[in-house]
Amino acid sequence: MNPNASDWTPSASAPAFTPGGAAPAPAPTPPPAKQESAASDIDESDPLWQCVLNKICEGDRARAMKLINDPDSLMNYPEVVAIIAASDDKMEEDDWEKGNDDGAADELAEKMEEKMVIDEANAEPTAAPPKKEEVAEAVEGDPREHLNLVFIGHVDAGKSTLSGNILYLTDNVDKRTIEKCESEAKERNRESWFLAFIMDTNEEERAKGITVEVGRATFETEAHRYSILDAPGHKNYVPNMIMGASQADVGILVISARKGEFESGFDKGGQTREHALLAKTLGVSYLVVVINKMDEPTVQWKKERFDECVQKLKPFLKGCGFTIKKEVKFMPISGLNGANVKDEVDPKECSWWKDCYKNGDNNTDKATLMDLLDSLELKGRNPDAPVRIPVLDRYSDRGTIAMGKVESGTIRPGMKITLMPTRQKYKVDGLWTDETPLASARPGENVLVKLNGAGMEDIQKVLTAGFQAIFHAHCAEEEATVTKIFETTDRKGKVTKGAHFANVGMRVICMIELARTVPLETFDDYPFLGRFTLRTEGKTCAIGVIKKLPPKKEG
Repeated sequence: MNPNASDWTPSASAPAFTPGGAAPAPAPTPPPAKQESAASDIDESDPLWQCVLNKICEGDRARAMKLINDPDSLMNYPEVVAIIAASDDKMEEDDWEKGNDDGAADELAEKMEEKMVIDEANAEPTAAPPKKEEVAEAVEGDPREHLNLVFIGHVDAGKSTLSGNILYLTDNVDKRTIEKCESEAKERNRESWFLAFIMDTNEEERAKGITVEVGRATFETEAHRYSILDAPGHKNYVPNMIMGASQADVGILVISARKGEFESGFDKGGQTREHALLAKTLGVSYLVVVINKMDEPTVQWKKERFDECVQKLKPFLKGCGFTIKKEVKFMPISGLNGANVKDEVDPKECSWWKDCYKNGDNNTDKATLMDLLDSLELKGRNPDAPVRIPVLDRYSDRGTIAMGKVESGTIRPGMKITLMPTRQKYKVDGLWTDETPLASARPGENVLVKLNGAGMEDIQKVLTAGFQAIFHAHCAEEEATVTKIFETTDRKGKVTKGAHFANVGMRVICMIELARTVPLETFDDYPFLGRFTLRTEGKTCAIGVIKKLPPKKEG
């Protein structure tokens, strides 16, 4: 071994090692890469090439090619420098920008314009521009009217079961979901609840068997498009019911015909009365009263029980303000097995119903609930009126999105809207319904509106003159109304005199009027009698101190 030998480096071209045998034949040397011929790249008549080939290289083309590709070496020859200088002088003389082209530039421009004209018939397809978010143009021209249906009534009347069955009968629930709901209902020993589980999706609702939040779903018929609002029937969740009823066009009052259930829901303390009154107050155009559970063993589709429920309901609904003949419809159904929901009840089970609807009794000539809903027509919807959308809620998703129902007018992406009561103007960046992009939304549509430049704090309830809340001070609790706002100070310290509203985080000097006289003192004189809190909807909305009280009356 030679300790002075250089390090060993592998050779890529060495033959493969074969132990025990003779050395293999050396691999053939790969042919040298083919050089492109000079003729393909060089103009033989070029003066520079002629000079290099004939004068400098004396006809040696290989040497000439090597030299022509080395500009630095080429400039060492005076002959080459002279040829390049002469070429530059000629280019200056022929410069078209100096007007010495005798019209050549104009001719060239005309030729280019002709080439740039696109022949639409023979034009080759070009790469499509990047796709923008697709807009469902067809929705704008959909002739079917959209109706919001709110299902109201006493707890356990069968509202969720009826809602779920409507979705099932209109093929809006797949078989796998039904099987899953049936299995879960069986595990809870509540086999008849499986249709209600379609609408009642959270664990609390399924465990207790009562609706807590307003369930939402959609279905369509040939005549209309519908949104179901399944309102809770328990008295503890009346605020949620009000939120659902405020969006509704048609109320479906579900009454249980089972012995004892109708009486408990309609008598004092039941929710049937309160729900019907709230539905009228919140502007429901039609009230469809469905007498449910007619297939119960205690009822068995008896006409006497149906008439008893109807006769007790009519005077009360009339007292709520409904016009019975025009606005109220009555119909017997079974929400569990679907009788009179989509298909008419079997005459063998209910022989009297066919004669009733054919004679127009109970203010309807339709055999089923679906046919009755399709026959309803709402008046007063004007798509050409100014846009009015009460904001139900808002959330943030790559921008601020407001939820609401279009009450009048037509809203489109790109238009500018005014947000009340702050009077701030925003541009509509996007419009959706059920996650489907829209080109426009007409009255009755439930929409999501993305507002450009609006923040979450811009779309919420604000304090204005007329704002009502509950006033708490020491041991007193009284209804209060903000009658006037004198000034506001925002978080940056900017003071606005005579402001029309106050937003979250602002300090406000305002006048508050109480419904009754309450003993109070100013904070400066008696701090423990001069602090107060304003609360609304179960939340604290403002805290403050009393700076001034009205002057004492003499005598």
